[in-house]
Amino acid sequence: MLKDARHFRRALLEWFRREARDLPWRRTRDPYRVWLSEVILQQTRVDQALPYYERILAALPTVHDLAAAPPDRVLKLWEGLGYYTRARNLHRAARAVVESHGGRLPQTAELLQLLPGIGRYTACAVASIAFGQRVPVVDGNVKRVLARLYDLAEAIEGAAAEARLWALARGLVPRAAPGDFNQAMMELGARVCTPKRPDCEFCPVAPCCRARAADTVTLRPVRRAARQTPHHEIVVAAIRKRGRYLLGKRPPEGLLGGLWEFPGGKVEPGETHAQALARECREELGVEVAVGGLVACVRHAYTHFRVTLNVYRCALVAGEPTPNRHTELRWAAPAAFAELAFPKANHKFLHLL
Repeated sequence: MLKDARHFRRALLEWFRREARDLPWRRTRDPYRVWLSEVILQQTRVDQALPYYERILAALPTVHDLAAAPPDRVLKLWEGLGYYTRARNLHRAARAVVESHGGRLPQTAELLQLLPGIGRYTACAVASIAFGQRVPVVDGNVKRVLARLYDLAEAIEGAAAEARLWALARGLVPRAAPGDFNQAMMELGARVCTPKRPDCEFCPVAPCCRARAADTVTLRPVRRAARQTPHHEIVVAAIRKRGRYLLGKRPPEGLLGGLWEFPGGKVEPGETHAQALARECREELGVEVAVGGLVACVRHAYTHFRVTLNVYRCALVAGEPTPNRHTELRWAAPAAFAELAFPKANHKFLHLL
């Protein structure tokens, strides 16, 4: 454990209360708002999160409003943030809170984790910030701070490393103001103890940092070798009929669940784009199409893979579209696109239609 933990806590909290960014979710202890902010901030930078936080709150100001909202409305409000499982779980959890907890979020991390989609980090963040429970939080920023603070020489990935990081974080959380302390740890990692060029000269807890004393700051945290990111070639069919395009709604579970998309899929080895489109439309929709001109070629990166979308105008030749892989099909005019939630990659070519 850290010998000067008391000094570390005091110095960090003094710095945080003096230098913390003025963010709307830090001006409240309302559990719903704290929870909403924590879910949005997962995998999302603060500057990207701010407009979504304000937009969702304006539309759905209470947990009751969120629970009562149709799933499509929640997804539309979330559109562009990515990781749509967060939105679906947020909605499901809100309904559980209203139906089983009288509209009040549970006050402990243990009970919060019983709600749909709330994992250990989110539960501890909400419990400490909104309810003052003495529990730690460990996100990417906190992992980096801990790896340098304790000069950890082993990789921070994996179950054993994760357990050790949570134990180290637990030993630092003070009895008083645990929520402020947890936010201070995350703020330190986001603004001072950054991945590249950490600002050690202005770090409020530099005297406590073992990596700084050992001159190993730039070597921490240790990470496993990164795997090469896969790339997928995708064909997309913009099937038009009387000024409307055929759209499919993805199943609610899985990647991009519940969003609307144009038919299509991966190009298999040895296939041309036209052959792939014909096969995908046959498998997905039970129809034959004539492939026309290329509308767009757009690139998009997800967390674990990259795609290139090749969008072609197509016309129905035979068959009546059937939702073999989608939960619903719809013919939509371009004017209606603004009402539907699409994957972010689709927005790169929608204007061309």
